Amino acid sequence: MTDKKALTWFLVITFAVSWPLFLIPLLLRDLDPTTAQLATQGLWALAMWGPGIAAILTTLVVQKKPFRSLNLNRLGPKRYYLWAWFLPPVLSIVAGLLTLFFGIAKLDLNFTMIRDAMASAAGGGSVPAGLIVVIQIAFAFLLAPFINVIFALGEELGWRGFLLPNLMPLGQRKAILVSGLIWGLWHAPAVAQGLNYPGYPVAGVFMMIVFCILLGTIFSWLYLNTKSPWVAALAHGSINASAGLSVLFFQPGFNMALGGTIATPVAWLGMALFIGWLVLSKRLPVQVSSDTQVG
Repeated sequence: MTDKKALTWFLVITFAVSWPLFLIPLLLRDLDPTTAQLATQGLWALAMWGPGIAAILTTLVVQKKPFRSLNLNRLGPKRYYLWAWFLPPVLSIVAGLLTLFFGIAKLDLNFTMIRDAMASAAGGGSVPAGLIVVIQIAFAFLLAPFINVIFALGEELGWRGFLLPNLMPLGQRKAILVSGLIWGLWHAPAVAQGLNYPGYPVAGVFMMIVFCILLGTIFSWLYLNTKSPWVAALAHGSINASAGLSVLFFQPGFNMALGGTIATPVAWLGMALFIGWLVLSKRLPVQVSSDTQVG
């Protein structure tokens, strides 16, 4: 039986912490664009810790469970961390290939986007665009996922570390679906301001929900096999690092709400195929022990 009181408190605290931070940038529109963008990124990064704060407070105060019940002291089988590290870049590459296949964007090996950005920077015009691309790809694949864990853990401690286990009495499939739906809805204020789906403030919210259900299924698979929020945090950090790499190879001006990044509809096919493989190979639903279900 689900703990409705704990779930209610978790959701109230999560949204009460995160949504104001998502919305504050609406008050900063009179600032110069660079300052406003930096402030927005900072505020939204802090908002990522809303679910984590809610998980900690609800666990300690409402459920009166020890802090260790959030499993931060646990890693689980190491092979799943390789999945968490390298699957997101593969999915991002698939998203890029599908973007080209469906004609949403055109390939640009002159790296016009990078050249234009570097031309506006002092001394940037002398740096080869190809070198910048190589550095960005290497950083996104090797280092950025681990740096991003600092903020991604704030979300994953909440969504997979607390919410998913506390929804498990509904059954694994429903728990994964509901947690993904809530995760997608949580992004609504940021999506309405242009996150991931620029130009689609309303439809983008629904697209974000679909994306989060698909991606949340993969993250849940990783969590349920390790019982650790760290693996989901690494996967989340890797997603954030590699989500837009394909855009570097496209001509400017394409519809970034429909293709190019892992959040867009063309990328859903890659995630759906991977989830289908998990199901057909009987890796999903995950065979879990009773201690996983209670968190």
